[in-house]
Amino acid sequence: MKKYLAWMMMFVPFLMLGSACGYRLAGGGLINNDVARVSVAIFGNKTSESRAGISFTNELIREITAKTDTIVVGADSATRKITGTVQSITFSTLSRSSSEDVTEREVTAMVDVVLTDAGGKVLWSVKSFSASESYKVSSSGVDDEANKREAVDLIAERVAERLVSQMTNDF
Repeated sequence: MKKYLAWMMMFVPFLMLGSACGYRLAGGGLINNDVARVSVAIFGNKTSESRAGISFTNELIREITAKTDTIVVGADSATRKITGTVQSITFSTLSRSSSEDVTEREVTAMVDVVLTDAGGKVLWSVKSFSASESYKVSSSGVDDEANKREAVDLIAERVAERLVSQMTNDF
């Protein structure tokens, strides 16, 4: 028991010093400096990719929940609201095996996101926020659609990470 007490007596001052200097793990904090509760509306989708709006919404909610102290709630319980629109998803050819056979494509998505208060006043916004991802083209239509969907989901994840980072940092 004495060893335990001695160890605790040595360890506790280090904990106190660590907290006194303001040290903490990366992440956390509230988005936009003071937003404790926020609702996230399903993103509008102006593209032909039917799942895009939901994918971008889910990734943003996941990122806010995982990386901040802000709580995502329903619209009736929130003091702030995030809305967004997937403006475009474009595809371009990266490589070919012949003049007719594409082997790799790049997907680029562009989104607009707005954070508003209860009265609709814009607190933070970004327009034409974009990210890209490449994917292998498959001769199988099913596999090609799965590869494309995975690329769009990766873009949604990357965009959510960058958006939350910008919303939590004071630039």
